[in-house]
Amino acid sequence: MGNIDTVTLVLEALALYAAAGFVFALAFLTIGIWSIDPSARGSGLGFRLTILPGVVVLWPLMLVRWIVGGAPHGGGEGAH
Repeated sequence: MGNIDTVTLVLEALALYAAAGFVFALAFLTIGIWSIDPSARGSGLGFRLTILPGVVVLWPLMLVRWIVGGAPHGGGEGAH
C-alpha cells in the first residue's frame, strides 16, 4: 500500500465519520437535544446552527448521552 492509498483511506474514513455525524446531528438537533438539556427546549435555529459543528464532530459522545438520557456522573439539573 503506497502513500497515496493510505491518504485516500484516511480521507475516506474521515468523510464517512463526518457524514454519519451530520446525519446524526440532524436527528439529534430536531428531537434528541431536549433529553440531554431540557433548557434547550424552545431554542431557535440560530442556537442549533451554532452547535451543529460540535455535534457533528462529537456525535459518538452525544449518541451515548442521548441513549443514557443526560449528563454523565449526575452533572444534570441541580448538580453543583
